[in-house]
Formats: sequence, structure tokens, C-alpha cells
Amino acid sequence: MTVVLRSSEDVVVLRQRVREAAVGLSLSLLDQTKVVTAASELGRNAVNYAGGGEATIAGCDQGGRKGVVITFVDHGPGIPNIDEAMRPGFSTGGGLGLGLSGTRRLVDEFEIKSEVGRGTSVRIVQWK
Repeated sequence: MTVVLRSSEDVVVLRQRVREAAVGLSLSLLDQTKVVTAASELGRNAVNYAGGGEATIAGCDQGGRKGVVITFVDHGPGIPNIDEAMRPGFSTGGGLGLGLSGTRRLVDEFEIKSEVGRGTSVRIVQWK
């Protein structure tokens, strides 16, 4: 399932769809909350910093272990220095700087790729 991210209303839809996927996999309430929070933060980043993007939500199975994988793709300005952006406390938007580093701590797997002028992709996985 793909959710187009253009506005804060789309982020609300994303949160609902991620929760539905997590409940469908019988993730614990804690893991549901963590993956929904991570998805919300990444969706908000796509809308606020990249002018929008999309998130693809899918179930995954690795050797009998089930989980939910969410891939975010945008075609925004990209992130010039991923290491710096992943540092706790880093913020370009004047916020608390919990975004990417906080999101990474919430989920079991986190992978980010970015190219300046071409956009960013982030893949997160929460396992059952």
C-alpha cells in the first residue's frame, strides 16, 4: 500500500495505515506505537523538508519472522551530511532535533540514503 505525502492530513492517513498493518501482524501495543511514531516523523519530514513524497507499507517475512516495512521516498533537496543529520540534537528546522536519530532508536531496522538535489529514501522495519 502506498500513501502519497503532500500535507499534514496525509501524515494522519499514513499513521492510520501503519497502525492497521501493525495490528494485522499482531505487533505488541508498544511496537505498534513505536512504528507509528517513527512513520509519522518520517512522513512529516517528507512533507516539511522535501515538499512531499510517498510511503510504501508492506508486510515482510524473514525466515518465519514477520514484520512491517515502510519505505519513504522523496525527490526533495536531499541531505548534505547524513552523519550530521543522524546526530542526536541536530535540527535544521529549529525543532528539538529528535527526528532522524530518534526515529532510528524507535525501530528494529533503519536505513537512509540521500543525494543532494535528488532526494532521500528511508526504510524502516519493525519485527514482531
